[in-house]
Amino acid sequence: MPARSKARKRALDLLYEAEIRGEDVLRLLGERGAGTERPVPEYAAVLVRGVQEHRAEIDSLLAEHSRGWSLDRMPAVDRNILRIGTYELLWAGDVPPGVAISEAVLLARDLSTDGSPSFVNGLLARLAELRPAAGDAAREPGREAAPGSEAAPDREG
Repeated sequence: MPARSKARKRALDLLYEAEIRGEDVLRLLGERGAGTERPVPEYAAVLVRGVQEHRAEIDSLLAEHSRGWSLDRMPAVDRNILRIGTYELLWAGDVPPGVAISEAVLLARDLSTDGSPSFVNGLLARLAELRPAAGDAAREPGREAAPGSEAAPDREG
């Protein structure tokens, strides 16, 4: 498994654990980073910090663009996979949209329900349309795409 894929899985573990236990994810990250049990890869820490920094906007976008599921009705693992995928799509400029979506779908396939991969794929494809186009750095996530910009096909999910 490639290093970034492992880091995404580790970030998911931390986000999921913090949510289930009701703990602060940054405190948990600090504990795990200082501990000797399993080192936290640098990219996993970047993902956890990024998700936490943009959490309110990420959750708002997920709630707004989800079809048929409120954020609190989503399985916790799906919710956190989607948070990582959304962060990578909209704030991690070095991750191509297809990679962010594909990696999230793989996590959902390996760790969640049978319907989760298509749900994650469809929702992230809709959010990918919000990604600022090259040379359009002034546009912020959450705003409508510029007219004429190329968008991913709409998928149910």
